[in-house]
Amino acid sequence: MTRRRLKPEEIELWKKVADTAERLHSDPSRPDPKPKPKPKKAARPRLPDFKLGTRSAPALAKTDLNSTISEQLDNTPMRMDRNTFGKMKRGKLLPEGRIDLHGMTLDKAHPVLNGFILRSHAQGKRLVLVITGKGKHRDEGGPIPVRYGVLKHSVPQWLSMPPLSALVLQVSQAHQNHGGSGAYYVYLRRNR
Repeated sequence: MTRRRLKPEEIELWKKVADTAERLHSDPSRPDPKPKPKPKKAARPRLPDFKLGTRSAPALAKTDLNSTISEQLDNTPMRMDRNTFGKMKRGKLLPEGRIDLHGMTLDKAHPVLNGFILRSHAQGKRLVLVITGKGKHRDEGGPIPVRYGVLKHSVPQWLSMPPLSALVLQVSQAHQNHGGSGAYYVYLRRNR
């Protein structure tokens, strides 16, 4: 938008108004300098005063910063056919083999799982079910927190490490009909 120019009669009117105005500061020898605008400072939040004997703010209740196993498995990229993956997640595909690791220690469960996956792949099976259980709550209140469901957390890691990582195409949480959060579907690569 352009400014319009003042007409001569408007300029004359403005001069008359300006002549009748009085200066606020009576010293005519000194021109009125315009003050420079001061930069605005960001207001810093004021910390409350410390008083002896007061308690600090309560600590956060959540100490585990890692995401849950189901969130980690959901965030892994899909490496298999989308239709087959959808059927598997809805529980429409029946597992060709299953292993139950309930009650086993880590030392016993790891070699048993390795042997089961290697045998299943050699037999040409594509979908197997690994049942870990949901785990027991074993936190005795010690200084180091104990994970809930040790096998449940360890099995996906074992499946992503050699020698099983070369055979496993996809790992996902089982459908409720096949064990839900206490079991995993393991989709194996084709036997070549």
